[in-house]
Amino acid sequence: MARVIGICNAKGGVGKTTTAVNLAAFLAHLGKRVLLVDFDPQANASSALGHNFFSEEPGIYHGILGAVTTEEVIKKSLVPGLHYIPAHQGLAGALVELISLPEREHYLRKFITPVRHHYDYVLIDLPPSLSLLTVNGLVASDEVIIPVQAEYYSLEGLSQLLQVISLIKNNLRHPLKILGAVLTMFDSRERLSRDVATELQKNFSHRIFNIKIPRTSELAEAPSFGKPVLLYAPDSIGAYAYRKLAEEIIVDEPQFQIPPNFGNFNKV
Repeated sequence: MARVIGICNAKGGVGKTTTAVNLAAFLAHLGKRVLLVDFDPQANASSALGHNFFSEEPGIYHGILGAVTTEEVIKKSLVPGLHYIPAHQGLAGALVELISLPEREHYLRKFITPVRHHYDYVLIDLPPSLSLLTVNGLVASDEVIIPVQAEYYSLEGLSQLLQVISLIKNNLRHPLKILGAVLTMFDSRERLSRDVATELQKNFSHRIFNIKIPRTSELAEAPSFGKPVLLYAPDSIGAYAYRKLAEEIIVDEPQFQIPPNFGNFNKV
């Protein structure tokens, strides 16, 4: 049964979607069955995999509201072993539609459960906010990866997210684990990048992945071609970095255990 990992940071522009798409691609490349769920109304992860955002086909928005089944919205990507569920323009409006519904924090979790046993990993690309959509994504996840851009504003967003995770664990009784933080857009030649890495080591009490994701033109260009960097520039340093991140995560598998109450919504 899949490990469900949310990719999240309250601040935008930190490499969240880049991490979600390319980590998913390299997990699949390393032989894992992977599902990427685009739960960000901006739909950048969907377009990075070649999906037309303006398509009238149903997506995650229709799924969480019960209009289609999970299987009906799953699509194949160009990477063997990587499937995805695209975002849809209506997803932004789901915030209003969910607000008055019972168990409103659990809709994405319920939606993912029927297909969880088909995959080794389900990655969820979450919006850069602390909205009800983000809470749904975190409640649907077993673990969370936090991309941290090598600048100080990103550290402030990290603090806000940690507070929300604490509230989810305490108030919703959901045993969400922080899998770790990954430094993105890192340049070892820049003092700011080195200083942020040092501050993160000092103040972040959870795991920090060994690999640091560099700022590269290939990672920036790949989405415009509708491809992950694995297909766009497989020999680039950005591709190497995300492969190493995937390997660091796979190493954890023997220690991973499915939370005992996953899918048991009456006890959440």
